[in-house]
Amino acid sequence: MTRLARATVTFIVLISSLALAQDSTPKWQIYGGYSLLHEDTHRQKDLAVDLSLHDPNSAFTIKSYFSGWNAEVQYNANRWLGAVADFSGYSAVPFTATNPGGATGLPTQSRYSFLVGPVISYRNKTRFTPYAHVLFGLERAHLTGTTLSSSTPPFTSIATTYNDFTAAVGVGADYRVVRHVALRLGQIEWYHTSLNANKFYGNAFNSVQFQGLPTHQRNFRVSAGIVVSF
Repeated sequence: MTRLARATVTFIVLISSLALAQDSTPKWQIYGGYSLLHEDTHRQKDLAVDLSLHDPNSAFTIKSYFSGWNAEVQYNANRWLGAVADFSGYSAVPFTATNPGGATGLPTQSRYSFLVGPVISYRNKTRFTPYAHVLFGLERAHLTGTTLSSSTPPFTSIATTYNDFTAAVGVGADYRVVRHVALRLGQIEWYHTSLNANKFYGNAFNSVQFQGLPTHQRNFRVSAGIVVSF
């Protein structure tokens, strides 16, 4: 009886330990993946850009979609509450020309952000973990210096950098593939920035024609990728 009792207790302890290990919440999560940013242009007319770039051979359109990357480091205090450090980067030409020849020499815009904030996760017995977060931080937008060789005379821009406040409110869901690896099926965020486009482009092109452009943007950001936990 003593041996049976000891074996029973040992078996129960092992099963309990295994169950606890399977249900345990990882202390750290690292995520990386693709991100698509939809920039709010406030439905502004492209006239300001046309006047500032004064290229008689082409009209210009403000671009609203930017491709890039998104990465996060998450610390979980318990199975529900955690803290996130979020990084993202995008790079593209901020406006395009209706005439392909007019696109020669257009500057490249890059945007990088760093945000932090709390995250609430709903961990359950399924492989899915929905979550929601609120993040705050800074964004740095940079426009390269270049020369529009297609314009007459050639028009030169100067390198310009602008730092602005940024906030993101979003939801998403992870699907656990194996114990330490999950797929971030989708993360959708309202992504607020306070980039003053009039000052940003006006300084780059040394032009007062940039007026009526947005001084803040209510953007949307969509991301997906891989999560590694430990």
